[in-house]
Amino acid sequence: MAKKKTDNAHKATNQHGAGMDKIVALCKRRGFVYPSSEIYGGLSATWDYGPLGVELKRNIQNLWWREMTRRHDNIVGLDAAILMHPRTWEASGHVDNFSDPLIDCKDCKARYRADHLEPEIVASRKCPACGGEMTQPRNFNLMFTTTLGAMETSGMQLYLRPETAQGIFVNFKNVVDTNRVSIPFGIAQVGKAFRNEITTRNFIFRTCEFEQMEMQYFVKPGTEDEFFAYWKEERLRWYVEQLGIERDNLRTEPHGPDALAHYAKEACDIEYRYPHGWEEMEGIHSRTDYDLSRHGEFCGKEIQYLDPQTQERYVPYVVETSSGLTRAVLVTLLDAYREQPLENGDVRTVLRFHPNVAPYRVAVLPLMKKDGLVEIATELKRDLEEDYNVFYDQQGSIGKRYRRMDEIGTPFCITVDPQTKTDNSVTLRLRDSMEQRRIPLSEVADAIRLESRNYQARA
Repeated sequence: MAKKKTDNAHKATNQHGAGMDKIVALCKRRGFVYPSSEIYGGLSATWDYGPLGVELKRNIQNLWWREMTRRHDNIVGLDAAILMHPRTWEASGHVDNFSDPLIDCKDCKARYRADHLEPEIVASRKCPACGGEMTQPRNFNLMFTTTLGAMETSGMQLYLRPETAQGIFVNFKNVVDTNRVSIPFGIAQVGKAFRNEITTRNFIFRTCEFEQMEMQYFVKPGTEDEFFAYWKEERLRWYVEQLGIERDNLRTEPHGPDALAHYAKEACDIEYRYPHGWEEMEGIHSRTDYDLSRHGEFCGKEIQYLDPQTQERYVPYVVETSSGLTRAVLVTLLDAYREQPLENGDVRTVLRFHPNVAPYRVAVLPLMKKDGLVEIATELKRDLEEDYNVFYDQQGSIGKRYRRMDEIGTPFCITVDPQTKTDNSVTLRLRDSMEQRRIPLSEVADAIRLESRNYQARA
């Protein structure tokens, strides 16, 4: 039998009762995620982020960036090129180690990763699906290749980067020489990565093109265990406090000795309870001095750090936090999804996004398109847009508009009605409780700010 769980994504449900099929349908219907190149039949394992999806993704990215580079005085940012010198990937070990052992069934053509099958199945070469004969394991490199130069036959072969970390390591000396940083310090980066995945599955969980949020934290050898423990707790806290992920749906899972990457001394995953089971959403790795030492060896220039206090030279150790931005989008959608029975027998679909990540923080809704309500609502929208992404909607009944906002996760709705013209008050509606209350028009911005600040305690 296979070691890994079979892909039952369209049958399984998550802890709130949402199968992956419901998330996929909602994302397409409301403009979060579309199949890439859909008009041509689509392209496997690639996805496009629609108007709501790109706002959700950008909000998560901005929260991560603020957490790393604003709330930690000793972390700076970087944006390295996707295309790098091919020696980079020789030094990093990707050319030799970044491959999957694959086995194909000669009869039913099913393909398996050999390391995901029980050893006796690999040895017997019997297909788990049909019992047919299978091939011997063959290594399949996961890096995409391209050519730099006018002629494909004579150009330099390059790789689309399979991770963003190496762009940080090769710029370590540049950052130290041009910025006032001292160990311990970190370098953070968000960017695209590409992997020629054989088994893409579960919507945007595993794709060929994705975005990473990575931070490499450089420390003095001997202190790496302390910082490994620190960053494990910090990253877990961030998902709960900033993204609003339920703590019971998160866990940390250490890597056993046999599961460690070739560069790692210690590693653990922050895992989420997906509909298909517990799997990784972020990795924390203690990488020792492997990366800087290897790049120093391959470029012929030793990469060291000079301690300005002690004048000691050494190759720093690294503690890495590596999170998938696109995977964080999926986790946020799954964790926020609710189906709530109503008193009239209907069911309300709602995305309970934390206000920090919601594509729209607030919706402004004039009750009618007459009596000057549109003008008041439009002016209010302009005022709120200084601080928030605001949705404006004047079409349909107010009940249907509320339901639309619930389904895309807008935390707050402001309704402008005839009473607004008499006493300058509006209705504030809260998404999660559906509570409605009158507040002064002049206090709308403050009310949204206060409700957003107190959201975590209420949730």
